[in-house]
Amino acid sequence: MSESRDFCPRCGDPVPERPEPLPGMPRERDDVLCDSCYFEDFDLVDAPDEVQVRVCAQCGAIHRGNRWVDVGARDYTDIAIEEVSNSLGVHLNAEEVRWGVEPEQVDQNNIRMHCHFSGVVRGTPLEESVVVPVSIARETCQRCGRIAGGYFASLVQVRADDRTPTTEEAETAIEIAESYIAEREDKGDRNAFITEVNRTPDGPNIKISTNQMGSGVAKQIRERFGGTIEEHPTLVTEDGDGNEVYRVTFVARLPRYTAGDVIDPEDGDGPVLVRSNRGRLKGTRLTSGDPYESEFEEGERPEAEDLGSVEDAEETTVVTVEDEHAVQVLDPETYEAKTIPRPDYFDPDAAMVPVLKSRSGLHILPEEVVEGEGEE
Repeated sequence: MSESRDFCPRCGDPVPERPEPLPGMPRERDDVLCDSCYFEDFDLVDAPDEVQVRVCAQCGAIHRGNRWVDVGARDYTDIAIEEVSNSLGVHLNAEEVRWGVEPEQVDQNNIRMHCHFSGVVRGTPLEESVVVPVSIARETCQRCGRIAGGYFASLVQVRADDRTPTTEEAETAIEIAESYIAEREDKGDRNAFITEVNRTPDGPNIKISTNQMGSGVAKQIRERFGGTIEEHPTLVTEDGDGNEVYRVTFVARLPRYTAGDVIDPEDGDGPVLVRSNRGRLKGTRLTSGDPYESEFEEGERPEAEDLGSVEDAEETTVVTVEDEHAVQVLDPETYEAKTIPRPDYFDPDAAMVPVLKSRSGLHILPEEVVEGEGEE
């Protein structure tokens, strides 16, 4: 009785039965070969002849696909291992695959990757080793190129209404901008950077990479200090599609009055210690301790006379409490006893009080504001 079996189409030797393919799937050509012929052309590993890693010499980013990716690397051995590992392929028929990569540093820009693989194919244990040369190509990424070239799309100018920003305000505004951009960078936005910070006598000028981020910085400054934002777009060029490209100057204008200023709204009710300048000006009357709030249409810049600030306050002696509306203190300049209004925040047991002397006279200030509390 004759035996029915398959024969290798290459050498004619009989081959053992192979598992039938799934319904509808054709039998692969290599499945009909005997083991001897099959392994003649078999490669366990598919490896590239060479791998090139493009690295930004300035920031350490690497180029993958069509974009630069931040990895923060300075020793590129780990990056080279990762790139080679991603480029290696193992035969689909291999089972129980094990592999490892051993780097050999040739010089600063060249690494040899010794790749070792093992697996089981058709029940036969196999091992294979390949060497993949890796070259490090040092370039300049688009972001670093723009920074080096002084590129910016928006300019944030920090100014103040009818005054010059204080040193503290200017430095805080710069910190706000740097923190905002750093947060965007941490989230992987490679378009986020500050090109230049220029401290001018009128206030800081901050050059920022995009108009969107310039707007974000200006809004953060307004949120911190109050005030307004002005936008001044300037047409600078057209892109490749003919669309107009604008550079926008954002003027973050700080309020005329800030918490701690003393002003006289000249409404007959006496000076006001400013507590807040968000939207509408709010404060405390120094004659009575009553709350003050500017009219809606005046917002945060009512017409008023600037009398000074809590920084100008001086400690003086309480001579006597005359009644519920008046108290007698020593003038800190002339040391004369003077009767002045007694606000409701005055402590009748106090021996010393902070006072501000201005064109409107002598007035007691609240202790907590002088100490840096309650400024909002």
